[in-house]
Amino acid sequence: MDAKENVNPSKTAIVIGSGIAGIAIAIRLAKKGYRVKVLEQFASPGGKLSEYRWEGFRFDCGPSLFTLPELVDDLFKLCGEKPEEHFKYSPVQKSCRYFWPDGLVLDAWQNTNEFAVEVEQKTGVRTSTVISYLNTCKKLYELTADVFLFESFHKPSNYLKRSYLKVLLHLNRLDAFYTMHKRNRITFKNNYITQLFDRYATYNGSNPYKTPATLKMIAHLEHTKGAYFPDKGMYHIVEALVDLAKRNGVEFCLNTQAEEIVIENKHVKAVRANNQLFEADLLVSDIDVVNLFRKLLPKQTFPSQQIKKDRSSSALIFYWSMNQCFEQLGLHNILFSANYKDEFEHLFLHKDISSDPTVYIFISSKHVNGDAPNNCENWFVMVNAPSDTGQDWDKITARLRKAILHKINAVLNIDVEPHIINENISTPQTIENQTGSFQGSLYGLSSNGMLAAFYRHPNFKKSFPNLFFVGGSVHPGGGIPLCLASAMIVDKEIPLANNK
Repeated sequence: MDAKENVNPSKTAIVIGSGIAGIAIAIRLAKKGYRVKVLEQFASPGGKLSEYRWEGFRFDCGPSLFTLPELVDDLFKLCGEKPEEHFKYSPVQKSCRYFWPDGLVLDAWQNTNEFAVEVEQKTGVRTSTVISYLNTCKKLYELTADVFLFESFHKPSNYLKRSYLKVLLHLNRLDAFYTMHKRNRITFKNNYITQLFDRYATYNGSNPYKTPATLKMIAHLEHTKGAYFPDKGMYHIVEALVDLAKRNGVEFCLNTQAEEIVIENKHVKAVRANNQLFEADLLVSDIDVVNLFRKLLPKQTFPSQQIKKDRSSSALIFYWSMNQCFEQLGLHNILFSANYKDEFEHLFLHKDISSDPTVYIFISSKHVNGDAPNNCENWFVMVNAPSDTGQDWDKITARLRKAILHKINAVLNIDVEPHIINENISTPQTIENQTGSFQGSLYGLSSNGMLAAFYRHPNFKKSFPNLFFVGGSVHPGGGIPLCLASAMIVDKEIPLANNK
């Protein structure tokens, strides 16, 4: 049966923004029978999950790590299609290669036992300690995922569910009274491996010295469930899902800037965009929640905690087209700083980047042959940055470029700069301009603090029963899996289009 035959033409859903969450909820609403239009202010869909091309080089510009691929597969299955016919991915042999200033190099093998053996051989931390820690992370994820990731804890009725009661009975297992760093330091008693696992706080733009140890569950996603990579690169996730959405009747209105949400009697009636009025029976926002209220709902009560609480980190990214291949590096590479605590104090306390930042190098051409010309590589070189509060980014960028080159040269024992044949740069300021994320923060609010998760904006608003929220700035958070989870949560709150 044609997907359009199930559509109730009298029920229209508007989605503002075509990030991964916006695309996902558009697909889900189409399957419920709604006539769905996605309004996207830019010329291409994807939000932060975008791409950049130059002279035969292709760069993924947003998220670069792919975990929980089944959440993408589920959207194809929902539509009665076989995922492998439209979107292919494979596990990576090594999730990351880690470098420390003193010369230590450690590979995070996909196989948990191989990784644990590597850790013991390189650092002396016992294999059993690593496996036990990852098993604890796994159990924590299994205990809490249905509560913290795939359900809304802003809905009182959910607290009567078995999954919630189970968490309440095992509150001590949440490890919420320890910071991630303190728990890792106690567990490993080793600076190298403590730093390695502290890094997982950055997966949602947070500070391991303030983030609750509950978030150590993130390590389980990469080390136990596994890291993957799409055969055609990260942006192919967007391309495949947009095609799926279109096959199910979703209409994408690109270069369409939402200007106002029209409210009547506490209901969304329409969205004004490009001097047109798009009527809506329901509206889903996939744009940053701060900008939504400031720009599209200026007369409504603004959730002040979205401004007062710590923003997540942003990024300073250099896209380097390299005229040489470097065997020392893998798909994902981390060059750690010598003083991790100082690095995070600069980010969150001083709103600056330290002179010795941790450097992340992502080279998709290691996995996707067509992403760079022969004997060349596409380097995505990133350091964590504070959200934009008016810093001089030209000055910071010039300073950090020198520091990054110095660090890479020391690790690879080669002068890298002569091999850079083209450069493009993203700062927190340009990230905000290009994606609409408030102050360029990548994940909305940070998780700095035991109660930080509860400050995230909910996926619905009681005062507007037909207005919903998805994406990285709302519950459950940023990154591909959590954005897809936000679409799942909203989907549960919306009835079929044919319901009275």
